[in-house]
Amino acid sequence: MSDTALIVIDVQESFRHRPYWNESDVSEFVLNLQVLIDGAKEKKIPIVQIFHVEDDGPFALSTGYVTTLRTLSIQPDVIFHKRYHSALVGTPLSAWLIEHGIRKLIITGIRTEQCCETTTRHASDSGFQVDYVTEATLTFAMKHPKTGKMVFPEEIKDRTELVLADRFARVVSVQTVLAGL
Repeated sequence: MSDTALIVIDVQESFRHRPYWNESDVSEFVLNLQVLIDGAKEKKIPIVQIFHVEDDGPFALSTGYVTTLRTLSIQPDVIFHKRYHSALVGTPLSAWLIEHGIRKLIITGIRTEQCCETTTRHASDSGFQVDYVTEATLTFAMKHPKTGKMVFPEEIKDRTELVLADRFARVVSVQTVLAGL
C-alpha cells in the first residue's frame, strides 16, 4: 500500500455558477489533472475527492452542482464534504489518511490560492509531506480590494508557489509527481 494520496479539492460544477467563472484555463487544467488522476490510479495511489458545500447558493447539495466538473473523469477511493477552506478542518480526512498510513499528499484542485493553498499549509503543519501541483490547480482573476488592480491567474499561481515552496510544500509538475510514484 502506498503512503501517498492524491487529494482533488473542489473540482466541482458549483464553480460554473459563480460570476468569476472563466473557461479560458479550464481545458488545460482538466487535461493536467486527468493525467495525474490516471497516473495515480495506474500506480494504485489512493484518490481522495473533496467537495465544498454550503447551505445555499451553487455549493448547496440541493442544487445538484456539488458534483465532479463534467469534463473530468475520476473514480475516487473516498469522498469528503467540507465547509471550510482546509479539507482537514471539519472532515474525517485526517483520520482517514492516518488510518491508511498516508504520510505524503499530492494537492490539486480549485482554487489555487484558497482551498488548495490552505489545505497545503494545514497538512504541512500537521506533519504531512506535501507535493503541490500548481498546473493541476485552477483559479480566477481577482480585483485587489484596496487598489482595484486586477490580479490574473498566472500572478496568483506565481504568488502561491512563492509562499509555499520549501516552506509548506515541494512545488512540482505533473510529470515530476508521476515519475516519483
